[in-house]
Amino acid sequence: MAESPVQQISIETAQSNLDCSVLQKLPGKMIILGTLDLSDMAIESPETVAARIRRALFHVSADRIVVAPDCGLKYLPRDVAFGKMRAMVDGANIVRQELKAR
Repeated sequence: MAESPVQQISIETAQSNLDCSVLQKLPGKMIILGTLDLSDMAIESPETVAARIRRALFHVSADRIVVAPDCGLKYLPRDVAFGKMRAMVDGANIVRQELKAR
């Protein structure tokens, strides 16, 4: 994938609990980072989402990460999907504030 001409690669990391070290093999690519487990109806806390983002930051710089849900959000009930998206936004904001404080 690193040799492909695409500039962005979507990687689902939440549901699969992917070892984010694989992201190191994608230098120069923008990573669309899946941070919501859509196989679980429970709404993640913002802290859980922030932890999932931090896992990727060990391997990819923040300027190469676009926070996103894993695939399948459209299959969830509206209130669950909304809650998960809110947690994603709030979790991204937690990490953003941490990065600014550095």
